[in-house]
Amino acid sequence: MKFLRKLLDGQKKHFEKGGKLEKLYPLYEAPDTFLYTPDEVTEGASHVRDALDLKRMMVTVVVALIPAMYMAMYNTGLQAHRAIAGGALPLDNWQTQAMSWLGLAFDPNNWTACIVHGALYFLPVLLVTFIVGGNAEALFSVVRKHDINEGFLVTGVLFPLTLPPTIPLWQVAVGILFGVIIGKEIFGGTGMNVLNPALTARAFLFFAYPVEISGDKVWIAAQTSPDGYSGATWLAEAAVSGQAVLAEGLDWWDAFLGFVPGSMGETSTLACLIGAVILIATGIGSWRIMVSCALGTFLASLLLNVVGSTTNPFFDVPFHWHIVIGSWAFATVFMATDPVSAAHSNRGKYIYGFLIGVLGLFVRTLNPAYPEGWMLAILFMNVFASTIDYFVVRANARRREARYAA
Repeated sequence: MKFLRKLLDGQKKHFEKGGKLEKLYPLYEAPDTFLYTPDEVTEGASHVRDALDLKRMMVTVVVALIPAMYMAMYNTGLQAHRAIAGGALPLDNWQTQAMSWLGLAFDPNNWTACIVHGALYFLPVLLVTFIVGGNAEALFSVVRKHDINEGFLVTGVLFPLTLPPTIPLWQVAVGILFGVIIGKEIFGGTGMNVLNPALTARAFLFFAYPVEISGDKVWIAAQTSPDGYSGATWLAEAAVSGQAVLAEGLDWWDAFLGFVPGSMGETSTLACLIGAVILIATGIGSWRIMVSCALGTFLASLLLNVVGSTTNPFFDVPFHWHIVIGSWAFATVFMATDPVSAAHSNRGKYIYGFLIGVLGLFVRTLNPAYPEGWMLAILFMNVFASTIDYFVVRANARRREARYAA
């Protein structure tokens, strides 16, 4: 480590003001402050400085995402191998050739084969996201002459986890460019964005290329078909047939653990719960948003269960199924709690999370063409987060005025 420190110190003069690489200072500062704590000290009047900087905060979120990343690799391989064992054919692509070259069979009981096969799909998506999105972030930093913000470290992990394994890599590149530029940089960069960049990128792909990111052919990395092995997710099945199809065809614990088809990193409620514990214990994720989102989902599902519908069987799906199918857990733990685009006041977080829970479930249930509502619900509430905080602050001011007047 001393060698690396000396190497960075030796190159610093070239990037500082007056150096020949002065304009590229953000490219030097980013790895330096990521690997080592900045040596800058306060020169002005004394003030409070938190020991937790943005880099350490983002790294903690990435640590919380490790269980979801593990499931993205293992479950992607597992679902493909289950489909192939059930009659589907392997996809005609380089991942299948790589499995053959490695001598690994498409065996759902072989942990190594499952995780290697899944990694062949997940890691290229992750790599493209960081290369394209990271370079876009660096370009904006150089042009604006400010440090490279670490917000992309989390965005670059969240976005691939929301995608299906068969997503074309060029669409991944286009999507993350849209998310970084339109979702964040156009507002001024990290800390200034109104919308969650990862969800903005996901929403762009959903509406721009719906064939590659929706339907029943993209969630399993194999050639599924109605005559062979169905690739439909249980969320889509429930939207058509209601609770009965879940009770008859799916074990709740399998859905809780994440051994079902879906977006690569969103299927496991358990992995998200582990991430939630890490985020709450470190004080980085808001438990108020998570709890209120769960409460909103529970009350909305209870209301729809009571109202019922003769034409929409999804009304009858109870709360305990809603939280283990689709992306509810991932959205609640990692997307809704984005510290920039979410509400900031404590009371505002309760309102913000509760409305996401209600709105997300209503979109999921009432719109049969779009059974996954959390992406739209969170983006919609991102827009109103500042308004919620405004009215919370106004209400506090009025209460104080009334108290002093009395």
